[in-house]
Amino acid sequence: MNNGIFIIAHAPLASALRQCVLHVFPDAADSMAVFDVQPNIPSDETAVAARMTMALLNKRKTLVLTDLFGATPCNVAQKLVDGVNSRLIAGVNLPMLLRAVTYRHESLDAQVARALAGGTQGVMQVAVTAPQNQNRKPHDQNDHDHQQ
Repeated sequence: MNNGIFIIAHAPLASALRQCVLHVFPDAADSMAVFDVQPNIPSDETAVAARMTMALLNKRKTLVLTDLFGATPCNVAQKLVDGVNSRLIAGVNLPMLLRAVTYRHESLDAQVARALAGGTQGVMQVAVTAPQNQNRKPHDQNDHDHQQ
């Protein structure tokens, strides 16, 4: 059985992340639930609604992902997890989420480790120009070096 993945984040991030995942993994819909935290809603009301949404997942093990440590979504999520059948990671990004979905069939501990690795490995500075093109003269029609 797959672990559930529950995303709780500032609106509309949770829903947007789910849409991105379903673009890559259309079969993951049943393993995921999301809750977009709306502004100006009391925290206790948000917590009740989030708990009901997470319960709809109906999974024995659940990885809960939230956007920002210390903010309302994370504070609410902390009340939902028990540390045994559910775990919480703050700082969700798309590489982290794709890893979590890819490894949703593994143990919750393994899924947490893979999600954390995906999140950190997916953040990098990218060069403005590809290294193989840096020494090339602009518009040089005689140079047909094709590197992959």
